Amino acid sequence: NGKKVKSTDFKGKKHVIYFYPKDFTPGCTTEADEFAKDYKKFQKEGIEVIGVSPDDVDSHKKFCDKMGIQFPLLADVEKDISQKFGVWGKKKFMGREYMGVMRSTFLVDDKGKIFKIYPKVKPAGHSKQVLEDFSNLN
Repeated sequence: NGKKVKSTDFKGKKHVIYFYPKDFTPGCTTEADEFAKDYKKFQKEGIEVIGVSPDDVDSHKKFCDKMGIQFPLLADVEKDISQKFGVWGKKKFMGREYMGVMRSTFLVDDKGKIFKIYPKVKPAGHSKQVLEDFSNLN
């Protein structure tokens, strides 16, 4: 929605921060769709979901509208958040090297402590795994 988001907005709340490369690409669409379908389950458990990619606000708005996403997507156009979380780096695809977001997810408890990191996420089934891992925390 174009509003600025601060880490203090999530103080005292459990949350999932998932980083993905690009709106409207196959893997990213699968991942967002699964989080969107499970979002009510996350809310019931008191867990906020936050998606982050280098796409701009306009792209995120279109993506949210098309996918029915109710949780915030952060526009990390300058890659500041991705760099702070260590998920911006060198990638390889079809023999070509380039810089990009390495699909990763972080689970954060209500005290703001990261208690689980998923590097190199496979999108299919990931949302369910995250829900299960949060329930094991309790």
